[in-house]
Amino acid sequence: MSIAFLVTTLAVVATPGTGVIYTLSAGLSHGRRASLVAAFGCTLGIVPHIAATVTGLAALMHTSAVAFQVLKYAGVAYLLYMAWATLRDRDAITVPVGEAPRTARSVIVSAVLVNLLNPKLTIFFVAFLPQFVDTAAPLPMLQLSAVFMLLTFVVFAGYGVCAAAVREHVITRPRVITWMRRSFAASFVALGARLAAADQ
Repeated sequence: MSIAFLVTTLAVVATPGTGVIYTLSAGLSHGRRASLVAAFGCTLGIVPHIAATVTGLAALMHTSAVAFQVLKYAGVAYLLYMAWATLRDRDAITVPVGEAPRTARSVIVSAVLVNLLNPKLTIFFVAFLPQFVDTAAPLPMLQLSAVFMLLTFVVFAGYGVCAAAVREHVITRPRVITWMRRSFAASFVALGARLAAADQ
């Protein structure tokens, strides 16, 4: 494993995307525990992409326009749903600190879907990981994928914990809550639009 791989992976993971936005939202809405659960769920959502890469399904999807479009628009639809749910759930950020209005299971399911319905993540594994392995053998790919998952969890958890740390200051300011809810909804819409415009 090279320094170039670690630096590039860290840059990719730390760049705000659907997983980061969801984890920040969970931390601000429901606190530290929810942010860590969301980070875990987003990390778990990487597993199907790794499995697809190792088995060759990702390469097939990369060459199949129909498969790519189906997965892409499923991802777009889910991001738009997340935007709608964020605007609709007006009480999520006003719960007392320490309460968990959402179960860990529901947070994980939403987080997994955020990353699962992202065809660009699979394309990333197809185009990026092979540059750092000498052969196409599964073991080196799995090792680098495990490092990618670890860095994803650490970075996302960091984002979430920082968001949870300022939660008490946020939930006492209704105007900030409204702005924040709209910002998260707009972010999901923007990410959906970017995904919709993406080519294979």
